[in-house]
Amino acid sequence: MSPLQNVDVLVPPVERVEAFVEWDRLVEAGRRAQRVLDGRTLWTISSTRHGGVAEMLFSVVAHSVSAGVDLRWVQADGDPAFSLVGKRLHHRLSGDPGDGGPLGSAEHAVFAATSATNAHALAMVVKPGDLIILNGPRVAGMAPLLRDTGALVLWRLRVGADPRNDAARQAWAFLLPYLDDAHAFQFTDWDVVPPELADRRVSVIQPAIDISMEKNVPMGPPQVASVLRAAGIIDGQSDAVPILTPHDGRVSAVTCRARMIQDEPIQFTDPLVVQIARWDALKDPVGVIQAFAAHIAPAVPDARLVLAGPSPDLVSDDPEGSGVLADATAARAACDEPVRRRIHLASLPADERMESAAMVNALQRHASVVVQKSLAEGFGLAAAEAMWKRRPVVASRVGGLRSLIDDGVNGILVDDPTDLAGFGTAVVALLEDPRRADALGDGAHERVRAQFLFSRYLQQMVQAFSRILDQDA
Repeated sequence: MSPLQNVDVLVPPVERVEAFVEWDRLVEAGRRAQRVLDGRTLWTISSTRHGGVAEMLFSVVAHSVSAGVDLRWVQADGDPAFSLVGKRLHHRLSGDPGDGGPLGSAEHAVFAATSATNAHALAMVVKPGDLIILNGPRVAGMAPLLRDTGALVLWRLRVGADPRNDAARQAWAFLLPYLDDAHAFQFTDWDVVPPELADRRVSVIQPAIDISMEKNVPMGPPQVASVLRAAGIIDGQSDAVPILTPHDGRVSAVTCRARMIQDEPIQFTDPLVVQIARWDALKDPVGVIQAFAAHIAPAVPDARLVLAGPSPDLVSDDPEGSGVLADATAARAACDEPVRRRIHLASLPADERMESAAMVNALQRHASVVVQKSLAEGFGLAAAEAMWKRRPVVASRVGGLRSLIDDGVNGILVDDPTDLAGFGTAVVALLEDPRRADALGDGAHERVRAQFLFSRYLQQMVQAFSRILDQDA
């Protein structure tokens, strides 16, 4: 069995996306990509088909292929030992020590062996002149083994902390020898570029959201209620209002259910504080629970907290997910019974991408306040999606969230991500002042519309491809 798996993406019909505000710009970006690539195949390699990076790739592939670009998405697999090394790199690049485990010679041996297997399989199908994008630290080890194919290699990183941070230095010391042969590099913030790459071909492109995807398409109140009831997230029988318009044009309704950890069901009228993220310690679900229990629940007696993320047993590249969900479950159980009844953990069906996307869409639209209490963050995709839906967002002042949110104008930033009282106070202020919450939500929508829509991202990616190909012609 090949260690590489092709990821198939359904291309949206024209009538599905041409009504969106980005249509003309998307078409132009696709046409320019065709001209720049000039018959070359564009390969994008990831270690997973779930999470923020993968969601961006679904959009990139769908819109690029619809424009006539020969783009292939390939998932590079690895065993649990390889995934553990990858998770350590992910944490440390984000400035967090993670499990504190080693990144020594044994880890290099695991990383290099899996990278060689994956690179050899890819080298069998790429052609000289093709452009390969390696997404994230887990596939960085493929770079030196792909140079001899005659293809051009771009390594892209969407997480990061100050490279002078001790944990980040450890990760960079591990990764840099594998990156010597990459042709170009792409980050989401200049502040996370290590000095060793400063004189290399580096571009900075902030991610964006695709408003034609299922997580972001318009959804009215009857559809929101139908989805949340059908998924078992709120109480009541679903009236089965059609909600899904997948990329193949079919219309259907949610039939899968979220796995809920709760003492009692949520009622549709309950004010909800919602965080949607992978079960990742860097998203600090335990801290969200503790802030809610200590500072939000006492001040707003009818508010409820919903933490939602993809079911960790369905995310193959995340060995820590189940443990983080277990920690969140334990933190919830430690709360006094009246508070515990108001805390709900939802594991969404990651293997049913369209239905999971509809659940996220409905949850965000139904939330009174959306939170992103990350300890580190590459961009903040879930926060951007909530902002597009005019939701007030309270987030940590870390990573890409600093660029996404203008504090007090289109959201609230909490300076210290470990400040539970400050976080709780910000959420309570919005729950108690709906007019201010609405004003922040309106500002959030305009912020995303102006700077973080997908057409801008595609246009900048095409510019980066043009520079790479011109300089290597």
